[in-house]
Amino acid sequence: MSKRQKGLSFYKRKKKISSSTIKEIFTYIFGIAVSIFIAFVLVYAVGMSVRVIGVSMEPQFSNGQKVLVNRYAYLLTAPHKGDVVAFLPNGNKNLHYYVKRVVATPGDTVQIIDGRLYVNGERVKEEGFDKMAEAGIAKNEYILANDEYFVLGDNRNNSEDSRSANIGPVKRKDIVGRVWFAFGTKTKKMGFVK
Repeated sequence: MSKRQKGLSFYKRKKKISSSTIKEIFTYIFGIAVSIFIAFVLVYAVGMSVRVIGVSMEPQFSNGQKVLVNRYAYLLTAPHKGDVVAFLPNGNKNLHYYVKRVVATPGDTVQIIDGRLYVNGERVKEEGFDKMAEAGIAKNEYILANDEYFVLGDNRNNSEDSRSANIGPVKRKDIVGRVWFAFGTKTKKMGFVK
């Protein structure tokens, strides 16, 4: 061995990347790209994107936040209490979509007494919601028809919802679908809807 070979060598042999490694990397990249594309197509084929207008659903959604709506969620089942839905008030396609929470379903009796929600004569235990200043049409008992849902905004005192005479209970045919995912904004993060 020569003196040069005994000491430290700063010259290392370059490792060659085999063609099978390159092929495997491209296979992973292609798989990820196809998965993202399929997810994108499914989300937009099954659902739609709606922008929340106003502060009626704070703190869960903020003004201008985008949410994804599953248009097929209620083909086989009906909306349930607690579901967040998107709908067109009175089916008017010239208005923006409203996003509200279902608090009563067909056949239920709704009334707001002293700012609190009563369904079928029992006070609904709701945590985190302010006492309602206005009862609107629910000041007196209101019995929902077979195709009607009573919806409220989470920000109860800043919401135009089923209490308002111009909106009233929402008919089943006017509900576009169930809100299931929210996009992030500066103040809110993205995530699944509870």
